[in-house]
Amino acid sequence: MLNLDLAPRKRIGLVAHDNKKQDLIEWARYNRGMLEEHDLVATGTTGLMLKRELDLPVTLLQSGPLGGDLQVGAMIADGSIDFLVFFWDPLEPQPHDTDVKSLLRIAVVWNIPVACDRASADFMISSPLMTGSYERRVPDYTAHNERDVPSD
Repeated sequence: MLNLDLAPRKRIGLVAHDNKKQDLIEWARYNRGMLEEHDLVATGTTGLMLKRELDLPVTLLQSGPLGGDLQVGAMIADGSIDFLVFFWDPLEPQPHDTDVKSLLRIAVVWNIPVACDRASADFMISSPLMTGSYERRVPDYTAHNERDVPSD
């Protein structure tokens, strides 16, 4: 395991499926004071809605079905996202369901905290770890990255 020091200012990814967008907007409005202390990144329509509603800077990515979920996943893999709030709808099939699963998987691979509903988001954002430094343990994938790859 490697330790990665996270500064008090976190980089938060915000994603919501259509049926959960209003819930995320309400949550973000309630937590605006905390969110303004962090850097926000969001997918497509969700990001536009948050930017308008909160009047805060939000880095906008593609819409989820157009690759936004994958962009967030890539940002997690390269260390550009520290915390993910992803209000997904477990009862609604998504055309990009494999992307959704990949995003959740990559967050676990890199030990990123993920809030998938309002209750978990409330608990996590109110944690003292959100406003202080935090030493996140990241698995050491050196052996995987340096393994012998057979040639054709």
